[in-house]
Amino acid sequence: MHRMVRRIGDASARRPWVTIGAWLIALALVLGLAAAFGGTLVDDYDAPGSQSAEASELLRERFPEASGGSAVAVFAVKEGQRVERHRPAIQAALARMASKPHVKAVADPFTAGTVSPDGRVAYATLTFDRPSTELGWEPLEAVAGTLKPVRDAGAMAELGGEAAFINAKPVNSGTELIGVLAALVVLIVAFGTVAAALLPVALALVTVGAGVASIFLFAGTMDVSTSAPTVGAMIGLGVGIDYALFIMERYRQNRAGGRDNAAALSDAMASAGSAAVFAGGTVVLAMGALLLTGLGMIASAGVGTALVVLFAVATALTLLPALLSLLGDRVDAWRLPGRRRTAKPAERTAWWRFAHHVSGRPWPYLIAASAVLLTLAAPALRMETAFPDAGDEAPGASHRRAYELLAEGFGPGINGPLLIVADLRATGASVPAIAERVAADPGIASVGEPRSSAAGDTVVLPAVPTTAPTDPRTSRTLDRVRDVLPAGVTVAGLTATTDDVSRQLSDTLPIFVAAVLLASFLLLMVVFRSVAVPLKAVVMNLLSIGGAYGVVVAVFQWGWLGGLFGLEETYQIASPLPVVFFAVLFGLSMDYEVFLLSRIREHYDATGDTAESVARGVASTGRVITSAALIMTVVFLGFVANPHPMVTMLGLGLATAIVLDATVVRMVLVPATMALLGRANWWLPGWLDRVLPRVGTAETASEPEPVKPLATTSAG
Repeated sequence: MHRMVRRIGDASARRPWVTIGAWLIALALVLGLAAAFGGTLVDDYDAPGSQSAEASELLRERFPEASGGSAVAVFAVKEGQRVERHRPAIQAALARMASKPHVKAVADPFTAGTVSPDGRVAYATLTFDRPSTELGWEPLEAVAGTLKPVRDAGAMAELGGEAAFINAKPVNSGTELIGVLAALVVLIVAFGTVAAALLPVALALVTVGAGVASIFLFAGTMDVSTSAPTVGAMIGLGVGIDYALFIMERYRQNRAGGRDNAAALSDAMASAGSAAVFAGGTVVLAMGALLLTGLGMIASAGVGTALVVLFAVATALTLLPALLSLLGDRVDAWRLPGRRRTAKPAERTAWWRFAHHVSGRPWPYLIAASAVLLTLAAPALRMETAFPDAGDEAPGASHRRAYELLAEGFGPGINGPLLIVADLRATGASVPAIAERVAADPGIASVGEPRSSAAGDTVVLPAVPTTAPTDPRTSRTLDRVRDVLPAGVTVAGLTATTDDVSRQLSDTLPIFVAAVLLASFLLLMVVFRSVAVPLKAVVMNLLSIGGAYGVVVAVFQWGWLGGLFGLEETYQIASPLPVVFFAVLFGLSMDYEVFLLSRIREHYDATGDTAESVARGVASTGRVITSAALIMTVVFLGFVANPHPMVTMLGLGLATAIVLDATVVRMVLVPATMALLGRANWWLPGWLDRVLPRVGTAETASEPEPVKPLATTSAG
């Protein structure tokens, strides 16, 4: 692997303008194709094989009128007033709605009986000519535009319901840019020169631009989740900067060691470049494993993020060496005042002293660090998950306000109706008997009038629960209703579908986690020729991920420090997030593991001294790993300020895990455990050594010069 990476880097460095030109053409091509042929992002909420998926398919086949998307226009006035006084303005708005594209029918609330008992809230149901997942946000925006005259007349008017929630236009807060600028500041401090700091940011922007454009191009051929660009951009910024940072740091170390620019770059590509390939491979592997969930919405976000990471690796292996070869010594241009040109020897760094300090007292540090991580992870044991609904959206969103007004006027269950679908060819029960069974459940507030298909072989009964869509009691109501329904009768609707999605995520999580752990273990075993090292990496990554889970539960579910993050209420953890968290965090934490262990292995091969190898590995990567973690943290914290609580949840979880992984895990647990294991770190059965392919992260010619082991210090 190292030879191939070296050749790629050397070829790019020898022909820098050709490489840069090729990237500019590729970037223009993918952006142009995405603009011309890119698809609309949609969230596929179906859980394949579930009862709700079967019911939805039956409706599409036999009763397409009932399978079309729907939304609700909600009108309300202040306490003590009646919405009836605004009837002319409301009916004029409804007439305008009926003329908008894809709107099939609009029900007048004053004739349909959808006015609240106190007369303060009313809603009009809009039916579309296609399913909600196929509408896109443009038709909803056109409908929402018709509500302004009602607001001008003095009434509240909001657009909500299933279609509005599913097709909500993503809100960008602009805080992501602040994260990029903060990352640039960190890079300037880390490198000491402005020129060197700009390169990783430039590569990250190319990575995100090409990767996100590829996601939209991908959306032209299949359904891609609306969250895919956000997750892809978030991870792309982080890894795009990190991979360039690690390679550039190794390049600068080689130059400081006396190599000329060409040799320094070639050796950096062979070592740090190879590590970047394996690190990127673990992220791609973890994100690709999301396909195991069987859910298109989750799988598409995983595949989209994997595409972005592949671009990050490609830019690091080709565009970076081309730019470095052009810059030459100018990479140190615009140096900060007072920054020295040469790095301290390893044995004179605080990282070297700290690593020896930890290695000299492994048990206390191991116990203390483990206790910190386990304490932080403890709240995760009480995690409550639910699929987010409109009530979890940003407080200023129109569909969030519509959700709240509907709950005020008609009860919380109005936001999550169940659709009882009866296949009259397959059931012997009568429609009145089915309605009676459903209405008898204490969790059902009301059962509406049945609607029949044109052929008369399919009937839909709307049923309104007494509780909100994300309330655990609604899930239990759904279970009871399904238990009493006869054969041939199923339950559809967004609430039933998202409940089935949450169950499928819960059922597939153990399989997904086991697959990622096993694949990562095997990959690291091949790279580092060891059994203990990959096993240790897997356990430690689980600890840092558990700590991140616990912090998210404490902040969002329990409300601890919620005000610090702009949270006005508590939230259940979005059911897709534990799976997505695990994939992203496991992949990213392996980045630091690979870069640190590759340096430790190099020094161990040169000296055979475990304690000294760990100290030198930590000394040579401690500053850059800390800088990389700080960069990724500020990028992720940029998403914490997003007005959407679910994006905030994702950003906080990722930032927390990165901080824990780069500090407690890499700088404390790794030296402590490796000191305890000694030579056992690199044990590999002979028969396995002969079977496994050899794909190390550094070649013998590039290994550090053998050095005499320095005396270890027991003081900090």
